[in-house]
Amino acid sequence: MQSTLTLKMTLFYGALFVAVSMLSLYGTRKAIESYAESVIRREMAVGSALFDRIATLQFHQLGQASNVLAGDFGFREAVGTGDVPTIESALHSLQGRFQLDRAIFVSVDGTVAGDVAQISVLERTQLYEALDAGRQQGIVRWAGESHMVAAAPIRAPALMGWVVFARNMGPRDLQALAKLTSIDLAPQLVPLANISDKSGVGIKTREVEQDGKRMLIQSRAVPNLIKSDPEMLVLKYSLTDALSSYSPILWALFGFGGLGGIVAIFGAWAASRKLTQPIVALERAARKVSAGEHVEVQVETRDEIGRLARSFNRMVNAVEARERQIAHMAFHDSLTGLANRILLREQIALALQRPGGSGFALFCLDLDNFKGVNDTLGHPTGDALLCEVATRLAQTCPSGFIARLGGDEFAIIVQDGCATANQTGRSLVKALGRPFAVNGHRIVTGTSVGIALAPQDGQDATSLLKNADLALYRAKHDGKASHRFFESAMDAEAQARRAMEVDLHDALGKGELELYFQPLFGLSQNRVTAFEALLRWNHPLRGMVSPIDFIPLAEETGLIIPIGEWVLHEACRIAETWASDIRIAVNISPVQFRSSMLNSIVLQALARSGLEPQRLELEITESLFIDNVEATLASLHSLRALGVRVALDDFGTGYSSLSYLRSFPFDKLKIDRSFIVDLLAHDGATAIIRAITSLADALGMETTAEGVENSDQLDILRAEGCGQIQGYFFSRPIPASEVDALLCKLDEKRIAA
Repeated sequence: MQSTLTLKMTLFYGALFVAVSMLSLYGTRKAIESYAESVIRREMAVGSALFDRIATLQFHQLGQASNVLAGDFGFREAVGTGDVPTIESALHSLQGRFQLDRAIFVSVDGTVAGDVAQISVLERTQLYEALDAGRQQGIVRWAGESHMVAAAPIRAPALMGWVVFARNMGPRDLQALAKLTSIDLAPQLVPLANISDKSGVGIKTREVEQDGKRMLIQSRAVPNLIKSDPEMLVLKYSLTDALSSYSPILWALFGFGGLGGIVAIFGAWAASRKLTQPIVALERAARKVSAGEHVEVQVETRDEIGRLARSFNRMVNAVEARERQIAHMAFHDSLTGLANRILLREQIALALQRPGGSGFALFCLDLDNFKGVNDTLGHPTGDALLCEVATRLAQTCPSGFIARLGGDEFAIIVQDGCATANQTGRSLVKALGRPFAVNGHRIVTGTSVGIALAPQDGQDATSLLKNADLALYRAKHDGKASHRFFESAMDAEAQARRAMEVDLHDALGKGELELYFQPLFGLSQNRVTAFEALLRWNHPLRGMVSPIDFIPLAEETGLIIPIGEWVLHEACRIAETWASDIRIAVNISPVQFRSSMLNSIVLQALARSGLEPQRLELEITESLFIDNVEATLASLHSLRALGVRVALDDFGTGYSSLSYLRSFPFDKLKIDRSFIVDLLAHDGATAIIRAITSLADALGMETTAEGVENSDQLDILRAEGCGQIQGYFFSRPIPASEVDALLCKLDEKRIAA
């Protein structure tokens, strides 16, 4: 690791230095190029200006010379008489005196005399046309060479012609001009037609590539005598040649940069190696710590690395402490300190593997009514109770392995305890049945115990825990405060219950649920005033499943919420097709009632069906008032605010209280069928009916008697003032398709008062 990190740091810093050096060299080269180019451009501008000044001076001298000859009396006389030899003699004389390259006379009729050798007829014509147009000086190209030309008119007093003097502006003349600048320019006079890139016309400079060299070229216009064949002044300079003089400097910089790079790489390697040594020590220590060894790093420096090493040592100690704590927490319950489910399963697996043993007993138990302790006394008291339970379990089974599975569930393994399992089960029930003193409260609870014996009741931890839990379920179902052994039939029952739960989950989507309706007959109206919606399950294999079997299962699993929503929607939809004076009653389970969505579901059912709210009657049971009376009353008032009616079902069989009858004005009390059955057998039953109807009348509530099966019961209920009756005497629950026929039949068979 050290060599890798050292190499990386060395390469990084070496590459960084090289990059900086290369950037510096590049910047230096660009600066030199920029400086050289600016100097060249400046000198080109100087050369161009110098040409202008010299050209102006030359034109002035030529113009003066031509004016001298044009003003000479004898020359004008020779021109006037057409004396050509005299004209040519005068021209030749002044040509030598003023060091002219050409001296020419052009008459007004276009006749040319003088030094006109190698001047073509076209060029003579162009010269005449330029003079005739009034142009008297400028650059002109004759016989492939550029000339500076100045002309003077000859008047006596009328215009008779022009004296034209010219000097060559060939390469040698231009080169002599270039030597006046500080750089070796290469000026040329070039016809505009020969310049391919005319974008540079004017005083503009551009860079081009010629013969593998970078060239700066400046083209500018000059005074031209012949406008149809203009010439341009072109200045050239090799930028490549100019920069070559700086090459030694660049190579020297490159050499120093290379030497600096070597020194930088070596220094980076040495510094990186020294820096990584304590890091390597930390890395070795980390590997040992990960292997479970205790190690500390000895780093004496007081810099950041030293502080890192000291922090590492503190971290190692803290990690080891946390690992011990985590290991304990992973296998133990944080509240009671008992083993948890994971450790319990390991102990079961070890016990099953123990050779020569006589088996063991697994006890699963939970507290009866523990939820009430938490709800009434608070969770801190509930937690304290669990700790007391753990202590009492340890006292009852001192040789057992005790674990808390979660909540108020515990498990105990008793080695060689199969023979004494029955006695141990009784001892556990008795021990936890004694009152507890917790936080100043006297708490009386109990326990239910399920027992599985190994190995006959299971060959692994999963099977044994499942079977002990099934036995616990049976113990609670049989009345609590008892113990039960696992039986194979329990597993079959559990499997059947699970299968029914799966089928019930799919029943709603498959359309297996349907509603039946039982009429409620109003004695004072002498007709059917309402129907109660009753849920039926038509299973494709089981046939009609009794509500006694599947309704409790739906409530335990929470399926009653979607099923109850469907019942409300379906009942309202069907009731909307009946006469407007017939109500529909729907039972609301406690689980459904506690749902925060009940009001929304009722509103949706009414809105989608169009049923008037007062035609919907919701039936609840007295068990709702056990847990939280205030919350129940608040929910009932919110339902009443929707406009629906509320009835109290099975009145008299639960925890009836006049206080909540006063707190919430129910629309109806439904008298449980158990009182109706006793009407003919016990006189006291009639008194109870009378008391209930009198109470309902006093509170402004209706009454409905359930389970009426014969006319004698009907007569007593009518005599005691019962408002409605419901039972097989009138009709069993029927499907929706038979409701209309039943109403017609009952209308024909009115009950005599």
